[in-house]
Amino acid sequence: MDLSSEKELRELLAFYAEAGVDAALSEEPSNRFAADETGTVAPIRQMDKPRPAAAPDEARPAPAFSAPRMAVAVPDEGQVALARERASKAATLDELRQHMAEFEGCNLKFTAKNLVFADGNPAAEVMFVGEAPGRDEDLEGLPFVGRSGQLLDRMLAAIGLDRQSVYIANVIPWRPPGNRTPTPQETEICRPFIERQVELVGPKVLVTLGGPSAKTLLNATEGVLRLRGSWKEHVTASGTSIPAMPTLHPAYLLRNPAHKKLAWRDFLEVKAKLRALRAGS
Repeated sequence: MDLSSEKELRELLAFYAEAGVDAALSEEPSNRFAADETGTVAPIRQMDKPRPAAAPDEARPAPAFSAPRMAVAVPDEGQVALARERASKAATLDELRQHMAEFEGCNLKFTAKNLVFADGNPAAEVMFVGEAPGRDEDLEGLPFVGRSGQLLDRMLAAIGLDRQSVYIANVIPWRPPGNRTPTPQETEICRPFIERQVELVGPKVLVTLGGPSAKTLLNATEGVLRLRGSWKEHVTASGTSIPAMPTLHPAYLLRNPAHKKLAWRDFLEVKAKLRALRAGS
């Protein structure tokens, strides 16, 4: 690849950042295909040098002792039950956050830098829920602060809202490594926490951003392009029904700008619903 311009270099760095690459492993570039039998990786400038012949097995030194790795919890039914128990005990959002910070039953916690709990006003009339934090969110410990968050801010402003008048969270509070898609098991173990979070906030309107959020909170099976634009219901553990609008995730809109008009219609529906609820109260 000919990186002859500053623009191309910036685009390559942006690609690496989106892929989750945020640190160099060594100062010298390495040829990973030229590792010798001892596991040593040769720098690229030495890749053409012949490698020494392999020593017989009996002549090879014994491998050095390595300390056992820290056990990482893999989500299972027991951890899901524990998450439900911890979530149900939280009487306030602060208690819920504390329970989540202490919870060690989800493997994502061990690779994330921060717990991304929420942002905005806990007393807001409308709550937005996405899927999972990205790199910027993981670094700052707040949801929707990267490019997707900037687009969300503009969408909110278009209907007269901002971060002080809404509440924003994610189904998954820890960033998956490399921004990969959370597994169904990881989603299930985090489900009790976001469901309790919605219940404690008690918004008048819930907006799910993207398909995974809609499937988790609305028990939907259809894709978000079929779901969006029509009102659904989220029912809390206490039986409270909250009108919910599934819409497109800002990250999807950045990749498919032609669909911004669909999200705009959904946001107008949210604005009208809020106006109607205020008028009826």
